[in-house]
Amino acid sequence: MSHGHPEAWRKSSYPGPGDGNECVEVATSPAHLAVRDSKTPSQATLTFPAGAFAVFVGALKESEDRPA
Repeated sequence: MSHGHPEAWRKSSYPGPGDGNECVEVATSPAHLAVRDSKTPSQATLTFPAGAFAVFVGALKESEDRPA
């Protein structure tokens, strides 16, 4: 997956609080989806096989709904 080019990345439509720069960027290909921190784009990137990112986000949402 070639996702090093700036035009390949797009910012989340759900920025965090504050100045709106606390969000993630994603880049997609037919086989993968990559996620990185928009504040530190040169740092680590998470790469998911196609379809796995939706499962990951679903699991995060489920964990938010559970009482601590």
